[in-house]
Amino acid sequence: MTQINYTVARLAMAAAMVCAAAGAMAQSAPTLDKIKSTGAITLGYRESSFGFSYLDANLKPVGYSMDICYKILDAVKAKLGLTDLKVGYQAVTSGNRIPLVQNGTVDLECGSTTNLVERQKLVAFSPDIFRYNVRMLVKKDSGIKGIADLQGKAVATTTGTTSFRLLRQADKASNLEITNVPGKDHTDSFLLVQGGKAQAFVLDDILLAGQIANARDPQNYEIVGESLRTENQALMLRNDDPAFKKLVDDTVAGMMKSGEMEKLYNKWFMSPIAPKGININYPLNAETRDAFEHPTSKGI
Repeated sequence: MTQINYTVARLAMAAAMVCAAAGAMAQSAPTLDKIKSTGAITLGYRESSFGFSYLDANLKPVGYSMDICYKILDAVKAKLGLTDLKVGYQAVTSGNRIPLVQNGTVDLECGSTTNLVERQKLVAFSPDIFRYNVRMLVKKDSGIKGIADLQGKAVATTTGTTSFRLLRQADKASNLEITNVPGKDHTDSFLLVQGGKAQAFVLDDILLAGQIANARDPQNYEIVGESLRTENQALMLRNDDPAFKKLVDDTVAGMMKSGEMEKLYNKWFMSPIAPKGININYPLNAETRDAFEHPTSKGI
């Protein structure tokens, strides 16, 4: 290698190192600083978490979680003195939602994510916005009423969720032969049951209720079985950003204290909602009411 080429190579390497360092700094920059410098924020949404975060007839993300995130955006604008804020949207799945929050592609995930202590090693969470029980959706004529009835059956779960692991934990004593059939999202998992490829779909009962309410033949399905675990849903954000987490926590807790959160709950789970005017009709349970009265992001 000539001296000139060697010098050029060294300069190119140095430039690459500078770019890499700049990229790392940008990724680790506090969220509020990034928003202030760019005038933009990116929200993560789910395409089929009916009631929480899903696409309406115009393919716009809507739902309970989305409305809470919009309230947080108001707080961000007030905090930073912004008159306008450009909002970008990024569809997420159970499989990619955590990496997309970690790498900064998504600033705030507005979906239906369970706040688990093990996940807190990777990401942070808002106070719980919903609590529910993990159960099974089946066809009414399936004969399935509980876990013991799953012997030899195929069970649908959504990729990236904790559902099959919880089912196996509950099944330790009987060692049932169960085949897991994964769906790419909740609607895909429901279609596995509808099409006969699976006999049960295990998930949060509120999300199961949303799938039934949105089905073309809701009268043919029911939610059955013992609760595998009471879980808690929360909004997700980076776990190395205490200033942004404080803003999120304060906003969510304020909504709970003022009664605004319960009004949003009634709007999305006790009233007809887009796109078909369907009412999920899922009354506020004792677990969620406790979450509103005692906000916490402790996780389970």
